[in-house]
Amino acid sequence: MYVILGGPLPELPLVMLTIPILFPVIQRLELSPIWFGVIIVRMLEIGSISPPVGQNIFVMSGITGVPISTVYRGVMPFIYADVVHVALLVAIPALSTFLPGLMVAR
Repeated sequence: MYVILGGPLPELPLVMLTIPILFPVIQRLELSPIWFGVIIVRMLEIGSISPPVGQNIFVMSGITGVPISTVYRGVMPFIYADVVHVALLVAIPALSTFLPGLMVAR
């Protein structure tokens, strides 16, 4: 959902609209709020660089003067790497919760 909506919509309003709906579900499922936040940020980043409506694609093209098609080709390896990163975070939630867990007062 965040990848699809993260392209045409700005990130902050999207988060402000969806978190109040999704966060209670995450709490009921007893998932880590830190993990959920990391997943949301990564998915929004993927959405902001994904063709055809990723906002950052147009910013990169406008600043550098490189054609949009070239930027599309250049951004694809980063999208693939981000998808692998999100898959790892979903498969191994401790990747995003280990260090914050060390900061909890005991």
